[in-house]
Amino acid sequence: MLSGVVLEFASIQASIPSPPAEWSKFHIGPLTIHVYALCLLTGGLLGGWLGYRRWKKKGGPEDPFFSIIMWAVIFGIIGARLYHVVSSPDAYFGPNYDGTGDLTKIWQIWNGGLGIWGAVALGAVGAWIGCRRAGVRLSAFADAVAPGVLLAQAIGRWGNYFNQELFGGPTTLPWGLQIDATNPSFPAELPAGTLFHPTFLYECLWNLAGVALILLLDRKFKFQRGSMFWLYVAVYTAGRTWIEMLRIDDAQMITILGVTQRLNVWTSLLMFLLAVVMFALMATRPRRTGLDIVYLPGKTPEETAEETDALTEGTEAEAGTAAASSSSTEKSTDTSLKPSDQA
Repeated sequence: MLSGVVLEFASIQASIPSPPAEWSKFHIGPLTIHVYALCLLTGGLLGGWLGYRRWKKKGGPEDPFFSIIMWAVIFGIIGARLYHVVSSPDAYFGPNYDGTGDLTKIWQIWNGGLGIWGAVALGAVGAWIGCRRAGVRLSAFADAVAPGVLLAQAIGRWGNYFNQELFGGPTTLPWGLQIDATNPSFPAELPAGTLFHPTFLYECLWNLAGVALILLLDRKFKFQRGSMFWLYVAVYTAGRTWIEMLRIDDAQMITILGVTQRLNVWTSLLMFLLAVVMFALMATRPRRTGLDIVYLPGKTPEETAEETDALTEGTEAEAGTAAASSSSTEKSTDTSLKPSDQA
């Protein structure tokens, strides 16, 4: 009897409990606060703090940093949601697009569902717009914020834990994740009490290790020209590929050369290969020194000041010429009036 209790207690201890479903959100007056959103917000703030420190150290102007971030975040959220809808369409359009899905769920972002590659793609577009407006190089900005993006992803993944979603297949490992049998994501064919791979934790730990790795490498090699960004993509996708293959949630399946895998797996593999090639190209180019690493041509503070001075001098010269011309005209008018005055 006692041994049975001990074994049962040991089995409970050798797993990761999920938080109660009611912990996924709470209410403050009429407002509903979703913990998923708080995880994303916390990750974004810490990632932004790291990126801001690196940007200042790189010599970037402080004022436009947060405006560039806002451009990137707004575009990134839209892209992340669109990618998720495309890669996991059943909930929105129904299986095989049979129209049985719920289109209103597309904008219910608080229920989870963001695709990192959509965030990277459209987020980069937003950052490019912000950088062009600020007169700084997108490559320099991307190098500065890359570790912060990976840090934000590590923390944001805990939102999946509170939502009890996006977990992996069944496992008997001591760190298996408990999922409520009543959770809509729980596979109907499996018995209650089945443990699952905690893919949120795998990705969190992988990303944190990646942040440490690329920061150490950057301290030694001082990456430039966007190479730091491509290193981040390579590190992230190397982990995302195998973690994605563990997941059992519904996803768009793609067959290439007879191999059927989730869309995110193929995307991660493609991005990993692209990142390795781009990193090699960027890292082997001649190094640059000075503020031209950060600023676009003609946009350094000195050049901007010279343009302003030249414009001011030109305006003053034009004003002086106009004044002289006006004075000459007045004198001519006075002379022409003298004969009539004498008369």
